[in-house]
Amino acid sequence: MIDIQNITFSYKKKTPLFEKFSLSIANGSIVGLLGKNGAGKTTLLKLIAGLLPTQSGTIQVNGFMPADRKPTFLADISFIPEEFSLPQLSISAYVAALRPLYPNFDNEKLNNILTEFELQHSDKLHKLSHGQRKKFLIASALSCNSKMLILDEPTNGLDIPSKSLFRKVLVSSVTNEQIVLISTHQVKDIDSIIDTVVVLDKGKTIFADTFENISRDYRFETVNDFQTAENALYFEKRFNGYPCISSANNDKETNVDIELLFNYLTTKKS
Repeated sequence: MIDIQNITFSYKKKTPLFEKFSLSIANGSIVGLLGKNGAGKTTLLKLIAGLLPTQSGTIQVNGFMPADRKPTFLADISFIPEEFSLPQLSISAYVAALRPLYPNFDNEKLNNILTEFELQHSDKLHKLSHGQRKKFLIASALSCNSKMLILDEPTNGLDIPSKSLFRKVLVSSVTNEQIVLISTHQVKDIDSIIDTVVVLDKGKTIFADTFENISRDYRFETVNDFQTAENALYFEKRFNGYPCISSANNDKETNVDIELLFNYLTTKKS
């Protein structure tokens, strides 16, 4: 479980990005962390991973204080950053160095995912494309079987077939004991796999809820006439009509449009 209570964080000589910020996420969740540029998504991931310390408040992840960087905590968290570099090693050599750090490492799972991603143990990491290296990092992180999996923009650099494979591999690999935290701008890449949505705006949580509650509370539909759309909570003009969000009012549940919901949440203040 992630339990964040009243944290404050600021970069040196900058206005605090988080002030008295709190958030709780239960085990067994695949969370989509959404927000505009500068909302604090990557910083929050680094705070949860223990890569940055808070100025005040507390963060607990599965009973550990991340900033303490205890080996037992680090052995149960996998973090794939948006920007990364890899050594000039083969996949097999990299895995041989990685495996002892993670007691729950699953070789069979790694082999299966590498096969799905069309990667070989003999492949040299520095000779792979950016997308292939990203797929290897995803494969190795999933194979660690960590209770906490953090992915920052995991689909950046992946082509369309690889994005589909990413979704398939992720859903088939995680368990109810894990938390998967995915930060992305590519909402459409993850809307079919996440079960919880958290939206950040200027260092604050402006929305946090499950797909089940979202589909119960809101109706998502596309209408053809402007007058009907104008009466909705939010609408957009697209080539096929007016996608809009309305209160559910005990109507039949509709498919959740995360991109539309995000646009509504981040513009309704104005």
